[in-house]
Amino acid sequence: MRSVLCFGDSNTHGQIPGRGPLERYDRNTRWPGVLQSELGPSWYVIEEGLSGRTTVHDDPIEGAHKNGRTYLRPCAQSHTVLDLVIIMLGTNDLKIRFNKPASEVAMGIGCLIYDLRELAPGPDGRVPEIMIVAPPPILDDVKEWKSIFAGAPEKSRQLALEFEIMADSLGVHFFNAGSVCSCDAADGFHLNAESHRALGAALAQEIEAIGWPTQERKS
Repeated sequence: MRSVLCFGDSNTHGQIPGRGPLERYDRNTRWPGVLQSELGPSWYVIEEGLSGRTTVHDDPIEGAHKNGRTYLRPCAQSHTVLDLVIIMLGTNDLKIRFNKPASEVAMGIGCLIYDLRELAPGPDGRVPEIMIVAPPPILDDVKEWKSIFAGAPEKSRQLALEFEIMADSLGVHFFNAGSVCSCDAADGFHLNAESHRALGAALAQEIEAIGWPTQERKS
């Protein structure tokens, strides 16, 4: 059985648009659950989504535990052996309190990839396959989040290009979630059930297209 770690924020956690972080879609609706269903029993899909998670930043308001970099290493190590790690972050880095352009958000993703390569939690101590997923752009109307995400919608439309450039430079896989789904109008930055289904199905196709060796590990 192969394993894939889905490392992300509230859109991996499955937070329902317009609701609080404790209100999430069920396992079968969230995109990692859809991915599990599409890939079948030969794959073990590990969900690791946290609302408010950033790439490399301690959040001065929501807490230092929102920093994806400080948690990725222990998370990956505890789930070793990993064949694939999918990273879908970046939306929370665009909050005005971090004041980062899209290019620096991509650099944060790059730091996570360097960390995974150093840890090498793949089969036989190798580096696993890594896929960067650019989140869909934030809508212009983010409701009561307007002050928190001031300027973020425009920057979010640049993430896919910056992430693809980073993926190419580091030799990892890339997928643009905005090509198959979009954020819901209820709050402007979360995925609805339809988008979760579309993303999970599309990522399953991307994973199958990687071209895995025919010989399976026993565990």
